[in-house]
Amino acid sequence: MIVKSVYELIGQTPLIELDIPVAKGSGILAKLESFELKDGLDTKKFVESLKVISLAESLGGIESLIEVPAVMTHGSIPREIRLENGIKDELIRLSVGIEDEEDLINDLK
Repeated sequence: MIVKSVYELIGQTPLIELDIPVAKGSGILAKLESFELKDGLDTKKFVESLKVISLAESLGGIESLIEVPAVMTHGSIPREIRLENGIKDELIRLSVGIEDEEDLINDLK
């Protein structure tokens, strides 16, 4: 289903390898991942079909959240500029929370 994983950089650190503290001293860490769906798969249909992972613009909390930057956080940016900066219409960002790993995997299948 996923055609490629996109590593967003903060300096030289890919977000996929970056543990982001949700709350200082809590020991809870969030993981961020960006990916694109294979051609022909409907991005909107995919994110709306999820049951465990919620569609939301806010990323990095304790719950798993997903967003489509092209129509959410970057929706006001002209498509040409978004594409020049690697924000394709198929791009999806996922913030993995503290839910059961198996539940999350099954939700994404």
